[in-house]
Amino acid sequence: MVLDHDTELSLQAAAVLANSALPPDTLERVEDLDRFWQRFGYTGRRDGDAAELAAVRALRPLLRELLTSERDRAAELVNDVLARCGAVPRLVRHGAVDWHVHAVGSTEPLDVRVLVETAMAVLELVRLDEVSRLSTCADDGCDGVVVDLSRNRSRRYCSTTCANRNAVSAYRARRSAARAGGGPQGPPAGR
Repeated sequence: MVLDHDTELSLQAAAVLANSALPPDTLERVEDLDRFWQRFGYTGRRDGDAAELAAVRALRPLLRELLTSERDRAAELVNDVLARCGAVPRLVRHGAVDWHVHAVGSTEPLDVRVLVETAMAVLELVRLDEVSRLSTCADDGCDGVVVDLSRNRSRRYCSTTCANRNAVSAYRARRSAARAGGGPQGPPAGR
């Protein structure tokens, strides 16, 4: 599956925003939104105030729904978002990024641009029948959104933290089973 850079970035940004609502909340201050803005290379209008932060925070449940819905429901949500936001796809070029699609103008509020860009990215996954690339974390104690853009569809965890926690747990379970079954209990003795 080949997605353009903008689509991949929009999906990853939406997952970060959706997951920021999980404990501990990682989008509580305008400075947190500043880091998000810079990390994902957003352009256009930026108010940088508490109202903008509140509007972006309010998006998180809808972003989560967009990223975790079955294909038909995702298509409905995409169509609703694009119609509600008055999206009109257009080709744009800015900075070092060549022609790509934006569906709302750069003067729209950040929350509207994030929502529409996410909807356009999910639109591509629906169109390509690749919505299965979006899921929730395989960690039993986590409900984070996972965007799997890997070639072999191997991403199962929302973060390195969840992946590491599960790897350590699996390692300990193997070690415990080996000890209980009389298997190796440690490294072999040196010569």
